[in-house]
Amino acid sequence: MITMKGKLQQETVKPELLEKCTGEEVRIHGWIYKIRKMKGFAFVLLRTRREILQCVYSPEKADFSLEELKEESAVVVTAEVIPEERSRTGYDLHLISVEILSEPERESPIVINNKIVDTSIENLLDYRPVTLRNEKQRDIFKIQEGIASGFRKFLSEQDFTEIHTPKIVQSGAEGGANIFHLDYFGKEAYLTQSPQFYKQMMVGVFERVFEIGPVFRAERHDTSRHLNEYTSVDFEMGFIRDFHELMEMETGMLRAAFVYLKDNYAPELARLNVSLPEIREIPAVRFTEAKEWIAREYNREIRDFDDFEPEEEKLLCQLVREQAGSDFVFVTHYPSRKRPFYAMDSRENPEETESFDLLFRGMEVTTGGQRIHEYAEQVAKMERLHMNIELFDSYLLMHQCGMPPHGGLGIGLERFTARLLGFDNVRMATLFPRDIHRLLP
Repeated sequence: MITMKGKLQQETVKPELLEKCTGEEVRIHGWIYKIRKMKGFAFVLLRTRREILQCVYSPEKADFSLEELKEESAVVVTAEVIPEERSRTGYDLHLISVEILSEPERESPIVINNKIVDTSIENLLDYRPVTLRNEKQRDIFKIQEGIASGFRKFLSEQDFTEIHTPKIVQSGAEGGANIFHLDYFGKEAYLTQSPQFYKQMMVGVFERVFEIGPVFRAERHDTSRHLNEYTSVDFEMGFIRDFHELMEMETGMLRAAFVYLKDNYAPELARLNVSLPEIREIPAVRFTEAKEWIAREYNREIRDFDDFEPEEEKLLCQLVREQAGSDFVFVTHYPSRKRPFYAMDSRENPEETESFDLLFRGMEVTTGGQRIHEYAEQVAKMERLHMNIELFDSYLLMHQCGMPPHGGLGIGLERFTARLLGFDNVRMATLFPRDIHRLLP
């Protein structure tokens, strides 16, 4: 935020705005990020909400002592904008005066003002309120913001309605033991595993809906790819011809998101050296064919006939990259015994489902497919799975009252961000991770 000629500017400080102020005095607030003392002057880096601005301190121009400044102090500075080709922004801010709003009470436990935070992932997460102030660390989450904004913009343009569903529920969307139990005023309740039931219900209201929100999995996985709370990007759409229409929609959404990132987050992408995929078309392969392909090409025995092992995901993506030049691949027709009860079984082969996963640079990031929309078919499948139908009365009400053919998908935002930025550990793309070991900060 800057003040210029007495007018308060509400937008984030941008280089093009300051370039128009050459020779003028401006007021800017931020934090003292780093002080580099030179002979006779000093560089003072000012961290604003998006930019790191280079300020120049000289005792001849400034009406305050350099010793008054402490790193991580919150300040408002008055400075003159001077063009400087050697500066990253194309200008320097020559300091005139400073108003110190607050000072740190202690020295930072981690050095955050270098190009990278050189410490272990444990320290990086333990001191998260401080380490996130590092320029490249916060770039991660500006890019994540851009991904979500790009998704939201595309879906809104495709006539999807954004919804907000309950996170405290009476039953799990996918069942099993991996749900968090709650005492809800004497009643048994759970933290939601997915907005699945609700987004299906809302197809009967708005036809096309989406949600970006938290979901919870009480899984005891201790791996680099699992979290117990993560952000899910979900959409559901009605009147589909088949599940391939969902894959086409996701392809368009990914393509639009990358364009949005390129147009609006170029500085962050450049600093993190991010290579955005170019999506023309995403290849697809059936689950059984993919397993056989991997086994044949790498002389591997198939051990799990229901799902991919993590290593198989990597190998399949490697094959697709080599042969089709794509960072993405859809895997379709997963076994029915592996998919939830609401997944539509294939008419050609009831042992398979009209479903898919999307793999991105070696890891699954999306699960989706067509849902059962007819009441009798849904109840019959639940009975085959020995489920208690009465527990799903409110869910089945939509089927009883009429639903169109529909389907949807869910994307793990943190996992998708990690793959885009080349991180091996999903926690690197999570603001405040929640896993089986971590509840703070």
